[in-house]
Amino acid sequence: MQWQPSARLDTLLQRARLLGAARDFFRQRGLLEVETPALVAHAVSDPHLDNIPVQLADGRRLWLHTSPEYHMKRLLAAGAPDIWQLGKVFRDGEAGRRHEPEFTLVEWYRHDCTLRALAAESCELIAALATVAGRSLAAPVYLGYRELFLAALGIDPLAADAQMLRDCARRLPGTSLAPELEQGLGDDIDAWLDLLMSHAISTHLATTDIAVVSGYPASQAALARIDPADGRIAERFEVFCGGLEVANGYRELCDAGEQSRRFGKDRAARARLGRPNVVPDPALLAALDAGLPDCAGVALGFDRLLMFLLGLPDIRAAISFPAGS
Repeated sequence: MQWQPSARLDTLLQRARLLGAARDFFRQRGLLEVETPALVAHAVSDPHLDNIPVQLADGRRLWLHTSPEYHMKRLLAAGAPDIWQLGKVFRDGEAGRRHEPEFTLVEWYRHDCTLRALAAESCELIAALATVAGRSLAAPVYLGYRELFLAALGIDPLAADAQMLRDCARRLPGTSLAPELEQGLGDDIDAWLDLLMSHAISTHLATTDIAVVSGYPASQAALARIDPADGRIAERFEVFCGGLEVANGYRELCDAGEQSRRFGKDRAARARLGRPNVVPDPALLAALDAGLPDCAGVALGFDRLLMFLLGLPDIRAAISFPAGS
C-alpha cells in the first residue's frame, strides 16, 4: 500500500507559501474573496468537459463543478465588487502528467477591465509568485494566435479547413496519428486546432517564461465576447509558462440570448460526439438577463503554475496526494 504523499515535504512548504502569496496579492488589490458551492445543480455544456456526478441520499443528483465561473457571475450580477476565489475544481476524464481530476484553481473577475489589463495582471500574479519561489522571470511576451500558427506551422488557423489541419498534424515531427484519433476528430476544425496547439504551438513556446496568446477563433469563444473589430476572433487570451498553459481569460459575454444560443450549439456538438445531453444552467441565464456588468475574468491553474515555478515533471509532484489515493 502506497501511503506516502506524492509531493516532497519541501515542495508542500513552498506550495503553502505561494498560496499565502496569492492571497496577499488579491488582498493588496482590494478584491473580495468569495466562496461558491463545489456541488452544483447543472453540469457544463462544453463538449470537451465532463463534470463528476454525485448522488445524494435524498435522491438529488448534483455535480462537482469544473469551475466557479457560473456562481461568481451570479454574484457579479447581484452587485458584488471585483471578486476572486481559490479552491478545488473537478473534471472527469482528465489524467496524465499535466492533469488530475481534482485540482486547485485561482479565478477572479474585474469590472470595466480590458482584456489586455487583465492579461497584464495575470502576468503580475505569476511574477509575484515566482519571486516568492526564488525565480526571476523574463518580461511577458504578447503573441497573436494566428501569427503563432503561421510562424510555427505555416498555416492560417482562421482560414484553414479540417483537411488542411489534418495534413498539418500528420507532418508534425515525431507524431503518429492513430486511425481512431483521426476518426474521432473527424472534420471538427476546433478539435484539430486544439491538437496542433497542444502538440506544436506549446512546444514552440517552451523557452518563453510567460507568453500571452490572444486572438483565438470566434468558434472557441465559449463564454467570451466576440471582438467587435474582427468577428473572426474572440476576446480571449491564454497564458503559457514554459509552454505549459496555466491561465485562460475572457472579456465576459453579458448577452443572455447569445449565451443561450451558444449553449444550444454545445448541446448539438455533444450529440454529434455521442456525449450525454446537458441542460444549461437556467440560473446563469437568469443572471445574465438581469444584467451582468461589463467585466473580464481569468482562471489560473495553481498546480500547473507550481510545476513550472519549481521545475516539477509531473502535476502529482505539486500536490500532497493524487485524487482517489
